[in-house]
Amino acid sequence: MGIANGIRKQASKISMGERPVSAWAEKLSQDAEGMPLAPTRRVEKDGLDITMAWAVIGIFAVLALSAIYMMSLILVPVTLAVVVGMILGLLAEKLSKLGVPRITNAVILSTSVALVIILVANSLAGPLATLANEGPAFVEKTFNRLMPYLERIRWLHITPETFQGGSMSSEKLLENTGNVLHLISANLTPALVQALIFFAALLLFLAGRVSLRRSIIMVFRTRSQRLTAIRVINGVEQVLGFYFATASLIYACLGVMMMVIAYFGGLSAPVLWGFFAFLSSFIPYLGITSMTLAVTIAGILTHDGLVMGLAPAAAFFIVHLVMENLIFPAVMGKRLEINPFIVFLAILFWTWMWGAVGAMLALPLSLIVMTIIDELFIEEKLQPQLPK
Repeated sequence: MGIANGIRKQASKISMGERPVSAWAEKLSQDAEGMPLAPTRRVEKDGLDITMAWAVIGIFAVLALSAIYMMSLILVPVTLAVVVGMILGLLAEKLSKLGVPRITNAVILSTSVALVIILVANSLAGPLATLANEGPAFVEKTFNRLMPYLERIRWLHITPETFQGGSMSSEKLLENTGNVLHLISANLTPALVQALIFFAALLLFLAGRVSLRRSIIMVFRTRSQRLTAIRVINGVEQVLGFYFATASLIYACLGVMMMVIAYFGGLSAPVLWGFFAFLSSFIPYLGITSMTLAVTIAGILTHDGLVMGLAPAAAFFIVHLVMENLIFPAVMGKRLEINPFIVFLAILFWTWMWGAVGAMLALPLSLIVMTIIDELFIEEKLQPQLPK
């Protein structure tokens, strides 16, 4: 049977034109057609083989996750730059149709992103400096206002004497509060390095977006595979662009409303509250929870009455609830529906891997994975019956 298979391979090479055809070759081809095929044997794997295969997959997954975690200094800004570049891809495409060169597109868009970040940082510099200077007084005021409420919860066993000695003393906490600027300065150098990597990666990605797209498509050999790659890339860019354009507009309105709530609710630095409301809204579930708790604490510290202290947090929670459950689904429709449990797990995973930036990238990465799966398994979707 092995000889027959060898003869058959030689005959197939001759038929494909790899060797000159002769009378002997024609006779060889005719003899190969009459020979029976070699029987195929199916190798059955036992439990040990399956266990070894899954063990190899598990080891590879652990090593891959370890590499992602260890290379966070580089992967975080690069991943963020790729996501932002894909969001700006539709705008870059429109500028290209207007006759603007690609390198000019990249410079314009990356510079615009940098200017927006600089303007936001400049507008928040004053409120953040005030908050840092008033940190010790704020902590002391927090103790004085929250202690009556904590004493009522007996199972906590918290009394004023709890914060008078040891590591939980108010003096020790105030001293640690004064070291906030030192911690910020210690982490300033890695943040600047990541910022430079982000802007460089964003500029290069936007400049070479078309060539990179073409290279990814040409990796595949068949026409159907290349069409699938084109469909996946277009789908990812459209989903990200549509989602973040709509979400930015809706959450900007939420930020403005939070500024109004903070202003009339007597909270200090309304601009800072509005920015945090806008930024935290891009982190599903965790963002609204942390923001509501922060507004609740600030309201209790600001007002003497409990009702007035809880009013800003209640107003923000109601406004966010209406926007997230009524306005947002009405604008988005069912186009971007993702299982909430999967989104929650993704947020926890990427927050554990990359911190706050990972929490913000969890939803974009989930959208990318969802779009890729939908486009790859498009044939398995139920197609509507069209009228004849």
